[in-house]
Order: sequence, then C-alpha cells, then structure tokens
Amino acid sequence: MTDHLTDLDSALEWILQRIDGPLRVGAPLGIGKPHRLLNALYGRIKDTPSRPLAVYTALSLNPPKPGAGLQARFAAPFIARHFGTDFPRLEYVDAMLRDALPAHVQVEEFYMQSGGLLHSTQAQADYTSLNYTHAAATVAQRAPNLIVQKVAREPGGTRLSLSCNNDITQDTLDAVQALRLPRPLLVAEVDPHLPWIGGTAAVDATFFDLIIDLPGPSPRLFGLPRQPVSSVDYAIGLYASALVRDGGTLQIGIGTLADALSHALVLRHTDNTTYRRVLQALDPELATHPAVQASGGLEPFAIGLYGCSEMLNEGFKQLVDSGVIRRKVHDDLPLMQRMADGNADAADHARVEDEGQFLHGAFYLGSPDFYRWLHALDDRTRRAIGMRRISEINQLYGGNEPLQRLQRRDARFFNSCMMATALGAAVSDGLDDGRVVSGVGGQYNFVAMAHALPQARSVLMLRATRDTGAHAASNVRWNYGHTTIPRHLRDLYITEYGIADLRHKTDQQCVLEMAGICDARFQDALLEQARRSRKLRTQPALAARAQRNTPEALGRALAPFRRDGSLPDYPLGSDFSEVEQYLLRALTRLKGATAGRVGKVTTVARALLAFPRVQPMEMACLQRMALDAPRGLGERVQARLLLYGLRQQHPG
Repeated sequence: MTDHLTDLDSALEWILQRIDGPLRVGAPLGIGKPHRLLNALYGRIKDTPSRPLAVYTALSLNPPKPGAGLQARFAAPFIARHFGTDFPRLEYVDAMLRDALPAHVQVEEFYMQSGGLLHSTQAQADYTSLNYTHAAATVAQRAPNLIVQKVAREPGGTRLSLSCNNDITQDTLDAVQALRLPRPLLVAEVDPHLPWIGGTAAVDATFFDLIIDLPGPSPRLFGLPRQPVSSVDYAIGLYASALVRDGGTLQIGIGTLADALSHALVLRHTDNTTYRRVLQALDPELATHPAVQASGGLEPFAIGLYGCSEMLNEGFKQLVDSGVIRRKVHDDLPLMQRMADGNADAADHARVEDEGQFLHGAFYLGSPDFYRWLHALDDRTRRAIGMRRISEINQLYGGNEPLQRLQRRDARFFNSCMMATALGAAVSDGLDDGRVVSGVGGQYNFVAMAHALPQARSVLMLRATRDTGAHAASNVRWNYGHTTIPRHLRDLYITEYGIADLRHKTDQQCVLEMAGICDARFQDALLEQARRSRKLRTQPALAARAQRNTPEALGRALAPFRRDGSLPDYPLGSDFSEVEQYLLRALTRLKGATAGRVGKVTTVARALLAFPRVQPMEMACLQRMALDAPRGLGERVQARLLLYGLRQQHPG
C-alpha cells in the first residue's frame, strides 16, 4: 500500500521507523533529487553516529556562491533572482566542500559538478569511477534500502512521471532484484514545477511506497544559467555541424560547445546561405574535407535528425523548434526493418508519424526557459519525446539491439574533452594527480557505440589552448598522466582550427592530423616530441593553412558574423539582462587582464589614471553593480576598474 504525507517531519519519521540501522540511500543525478527531503535526512542523521548514512548519487547541484569584490556585486543579485532566495542548498555538498561530513556519513558520486569538488578530500576519496551504464549495478551492490526521487503528477490523472530522471531508478531496481536483495523503499516527492513526461517515464502511484506532497510555494527547479558563446566555441561548433548527415542520429553534451553546435545546425537548416558564408570565411576548403564528404554535409535537413542523447538540454529545444530534430523512430522492430529496407507502405509511414518519437533522453537539465518549454509542449510534440532508461540510451547490448541499430543510423556522438594527445587519447574528466574534475559519465559509452554502429562517428571537441597571452598552453598534448578515452578508440577530434580524422590511421598519420588542428605556436614542439619518440618516419609537412592557426586569424574570420548577429553571444537565449550581458564581457576581460601580479598592478594603475566621461550604458552598469555613487577608497577603485573593463571589452 502506498502512503501519502504532506510534511517533511512525518515523512522522516515514516522512513526511520521502517529502516532499522544504517541508511543506504540512492538519489538521482541532477534536478531529480528531492533537496528538502535529503536535507531533512542529513540534518537528523549528522548528529546521530549510531545511524550511519550513505548516499549514492551524482551531479549534486547547488547555486554558486557570490565570491568577493566585483564578482560578488555582479553575482549576488543574479543568483537571488535566477535561483530564488528559497532554493534549498544541499547541506551535504556544502559540508563536503569544507571536508566537514561526519565520520558516519558518506556520499559516493560517480559524476561531479565540473571542477566543483577538486579541493574536497571527502568527495575525491569517495568518488566512484563508472560508466553511466554501470551506475545502477554499482548502487545495487551497495544494497540500498531507500531510493528518493522527485516526480511530476499527471495533469488531471493519478499517475506519476519520473520526468527529468528516468535514467537509473528502474535499472537499479532490476539490478537489486537480480542480486536477490530486498527491494528498497521508494519515496517520491511531487514537484509541481516538474514537467509531465508520459510514455516509459510514467508509473502508477503504487510504484512508490510513500508519496510526499509538500505545501507550496515550491522552490524553483535548478536552472543552469546560459553562458556566452565565444568565437572559439563557434568555430568548433561550425566544424562539427558539417559532420552531421541528413537522416541521421544526434547526441550532444552540455556547455557552450554544444550550444555552438546546436546553433550551427539550426543555421545550416534555416539560413543555409549565411551558413555557407560563415564556413567559407572560417575554412574555404571545408566542403572538400574528406571527413565532411564521407560522413557529413552542408545542405539543409530534408529528412531531419533523430535525437538520442543521455541528456536533453537547451540545444535540443532549438533543434526541435527549428525542425532539425524531426525524424521519428518506432519501437516495433519489423516496422523499423521495413522502413530500413524501403519496403514500408503508406500505413507503415502513417504509423511511424502518428506513434513514433523523434527525441529520446535519460535525464534533462537546462534553464528556466527550457523547463517552461517542456511544460508548454503541445500534445503531439510531447508524445514525440520519450524519457528512457540509461541502459537503453547509452548502449546497444542488453536490450533490443537489433531495433536500436535500425533506429540509430548514421549516428554522430558529440562530446567535449579538456585535452587530447597527438596519438588520439582524450582527457575529459580528471587530472594527472588523480583528482576528478567531473567524471566519465556516458562519454565512453558513446565512443564505444560509435565504433559498434555502422556509419557512426565519435566526435570529441576541445579548445586548442587554455589561458591566453604569455600563459597560453596547448590542449593538444604529446602525453598526459590521465586518460578518459584510450587511443585505440580514436576517431574524430575538432578544435577551433579544424577537423582531425584519426580512425583507421597510423600513429604518424594521427600526429600530423592533430598537429594540423593545434595552435600554430605549439606545432613545432609537438612534432619534435613525435620525432624524438620515433613516431615520424619522414619529415613532417603540414598544410599551409595550419600556419594560420592563431587566435587573431580566427577572430578576424568570424568578426563580421559576430557583428551582424549571425553568431550571437547567446544563441539559445540569455538569463542575463542586456546590462548584465555587457557587464559579463567587461568582467571576463578584467579577470584575464588581472590574472598575474604584474597584470593586476598594470590594470589597476591604468584604471586609476583614466578619467572617462561616463556613457549611459556605463552608468547603467555602475548602477547594476551599486557603484554609481561609490563610498570609500575600495568602492572608488572598483568603480574605476569596472569603467576600464567596460571601455576595453570587444566581441569574441
């Protein structure tokens, strides 16, 4: 029988009365966590050493802290407005940041908020390195006795939806059953802000042992602030967009590289003339690149794409709305076989159109606009979006592989990495001292699938350098002391300087391909290391255009399209006001200029010596930062610095 409660204290007592001894709690990644319930559990248990608590989860999201100085003046009002002043921060995360979890409390995560826990011994020590598809089996091995999850209630109905997180809950229950362990208690917290997603994400209320309906108002869903897209990001996204074949399958990750790719695909489909003009300016030879000719294209999408991605996000909203994502698939194997063989009749096509879906994901995460879009979908579009188990999305084996092979034709799996080696290994989730930046997540799953599916490609995207000026360093390395994707799975790499196709290539060919997309400042050193390591049989010869692999040349190539709005700062919309967008550019430039001691002194001196006449937009920026009437020396220095940054900024 399913119980129903309306307050946290009663829910907490209900749980503690039914679980004797240690609490072993599974919770979804991302926004599917019931923050208030988890905080209540942690608050009760942290001072009770006789009741050990273990939490098995990933991607525990808290709003950022404002920081100090100019950063705090910008961030504090935005954080309050964007997340809401009542957003419940996860208390165990704040404790981990201070290494302040009690000895009897442990939090195991297989994926972390990127870079957020690098300095936490507790988080690093209890990190579990897993493919996303292995998470359910690992949680089952821990014998969980409680699983908690946010759910959406069916409008006008009685069912519940796993909505944002259909990824591992049901897989975990199956894995627990396979081990012949007791079924854990399942506790749902109904969130009125969660969009309803039906289909395989919907369950009867009796699926849960306890359903909590807390009185309103409910805190907002965690919204990712949309970030500005740079010219470097756009160049990478544009190259990537040319590798997508019409009628194929699309997987994309998260971040500004994915945003740039999404915008480029929309531009390719909706304004192909401008799209080709941008590509011509970026790389006049791109249309004849062997990888583009073999695997991609530049034309609009006559058939459309099928989206199959572990995470649904802002980019997919744009791709659906623009008509890029529209190729439907069906779960009827004989029907999909007839479609693939060209033997489908009119009734088959009508059935796919009526019953099929064009977008599958395992979890979703995005901005408040993205959640509003999901809420407002018309019934036809809503039925065409399905939330599936991660075991179905991220792999072929163990389920209905023949069906998935038919659905996922010409698949392109786009993911980001931090660094890549000249021999084709990728560094995506960790540092060479062993610390974890984020986690492998599903990246290995998708790379492996690209090699398992015919005509599929894995595309790893990275920025060619990190930092700027004298501090610049290449992200195309000879070697690195950590690997996420081994070199024997090498495929396609993209930087802002082009495409490197490493599949089926020798080591020497790989070195030359990677040097060709490396920043020109670092090419000679990379090739010399390859020569010393006996990986070059002949004198290396790069294409002449590789010598133009510089930030300056890239900036000049894309500048006209940044100015005319073809490549906007916020292609997927912005959570910042116009004044805040202007401020962000200035603050980003100031941060770079003051990175070192010399730069800081020089920048402050220049700012103090300048006496600019304040323009209307600059005054609006000063007012937004509460520096329009500075009091005291500190505020006057901050105001001068801000004005200096506003005068120095430029697009890109």
